Amino acid sequence: MCLLLIVLKNKSTRQAKHGLLLEITRCKTSAIMKLVVLGSGTSVPHPHRASPAFWLETAQGSLILDFGPDTAHRMAQELLDWPNLDAIWLSHFHLDHFGGLAPFLFSLKWAPQTQQRSKPLRIFGPSGLQRLLNAINDANNYRLFSQSFPVEIVEVNPGEHFEILPAIKTTTIATPHTRESLALRLINDEGKVLVYTSDTGFTEEVGTFSANADLLLMECSFRRNKPLQTHLELREAVELADLSGARKVLFTHLYPEWDGIDIVSEASQLSRSNIDQAIDGLVVEI
Repeated sequence: MCLLLIVLKNKSTRQAKHGLLLEITRCKTSAIMKLVVLGSGTSVPHPHRASPAFWLETAQGSLILDFGPDTAHRMAQELLDWPNLDAIWLSHFHLDHFGGLAPFLFSLKWAPQTQQRSKPLRIFGPSGLQRLLNAINDANNYRLFSQSFPVEIVEVNPGEHFEILPAIKTTTIATPHTRESLALRLINDEGKVLVYTSDTGFTEEVGTFSANADLLLMECSFRRNKPLQTHLELREAVELADLSGARKVLFTHLYPEWDGIDIVSEASQLSRSNIDQAIDGLVVEI
């Protein structure tokens, strides 16, 4: 396996950044999946961290992991092929993870890039997803599902096995965050494993669920003395990372209290795992 981390520090030079991303796309080497961090932050407005969202490119198609309020414009900024997005995963219904979906569906009705689209867009999420989308749709007759292509809603239960993309085996577990929140484990046809915890409180089950992942994308909301039991602080995130035995761990969902603090250095003092932090614009290839 080849794992490549690329941090684009000069965010002001968009053209150079896009050139680098296109070069990465062409130079596949042995990469099977590519993750682009669209949002490494939370619901709190931040100049450098958008709300949670991750673009996953696979040989079988493209997938968004969570769809925060900033996601549609972040996809455009990264020059991703959003008009041909295949699937969306929603881990739970907090607005920083879900709030960008309805505006995106509304935009697809009018975007010139999607007027000739015919393939379905599949939206996966916890039980209650259809009811919630219907409530938003009916609030002002938005006609979100009146598209030139089918929009398919798939509700997923904890422990269920399904294919989120062709040949991408997928399963979930419930997490101690909200009543409906789910962590996601993906295995592609080459046996490469990505686990996305999304928001979660501490439970060893998250660590065992993430066993031997090639990439573990895990929340680490707080540094210490967390104000909520439904999130993780550094000590807990490190414990779960070590329990998982993941080859690479990427901490995300970082509140502003992490600003100016070297989270990687602090994690290395507590952990034997290979830990890095998510940064908006980061590209991870497996």
